[in-house]
Amino acid sequence: MPMDGRRSDDDLVFALQTEVDQLKEAVTSHAVVDQAIGMMIALGRVTPDEGWEVLKEVSQHTNIKLRHIAETVLTWGRDGEMPSEVRAELEDALDRHGPTRIPGATPDS
Repeated sequence: MPMDGRRSDDDLVFALQTEVDQLKEAVTSHAVVDQAIGMMIALGRVTPDEGWEVLKEVSQHTNIKLRHIAETVLTWGRDGEMPSEVRAELEDALDRHGPTRIPGATPDS
């Protein structure tokens, strides 16, 4: 850092590039999590808030970052494979939160 306490141009460029990289990662992670919530809604018949809770609980119970749980759910949607520990926690969480009754559906549906 220069003697006057201000950042050099190189330091500023580096700091800004780091921030841009972090923002890109956040946007990508957010999109992945949103897609996984969508899968919970469609397959588990839960609300969006419940879908978030399901993913959060699975993350907490498996000690795996939520973003990685979301990626695992999306991979499972594509190729049908999911680690057994994650699958068991996902099933348990969906049992706790769903299925949400579809409006207008009969009790037998």
